[in-house]
Amino acid sequence: MSSMYNEKVMEVFSNPQNVGQIPDADGVGTVGNATCGDIMKMYLKIKDNVITDAKFQTFGCAAAIATSSVATQMIIGKTIDEAEKLTNADVIENLGGLPAQKIHCSVLAEGAIREAIKNYREKQQNK
Repeated sequence: MSSMYNEKVMEVFSNPQNVGQIPDADGVGTVGNATCGDIMKMYLKIKDNVITDAKFQTFGCAAAIATSSVATQMIIGKTIDEAEKLTNADVIENLGGLPAQKIHCSVLAEGAIREAIKNYREKQQNK
């Protein structure tokens, strides 16, 4: 497995940051890919339009876990508008690349963030 991934991906996979859930999350997004079986759930804590915390629960391969971890790190401290602009290419770049067959994992990370932000916005409208 390790030959498929670069050193940074393996390091992040071995020591992921922000694993877990936020019980009183302001936004929660879940995405999945039936093709590969990866499921990603992202939790956001938002104060004054800024993401103050982000956690994830991911069932999947090393790339799915690594992209989830890096994505949460990249959005903490950002406004929700800035976080929404995060692309899967940004995640791949931060990880120093992914094998072509694992690019979909970075797409899931981007999607989970967008779903969590969408959930947050829906909750705000219903207040």
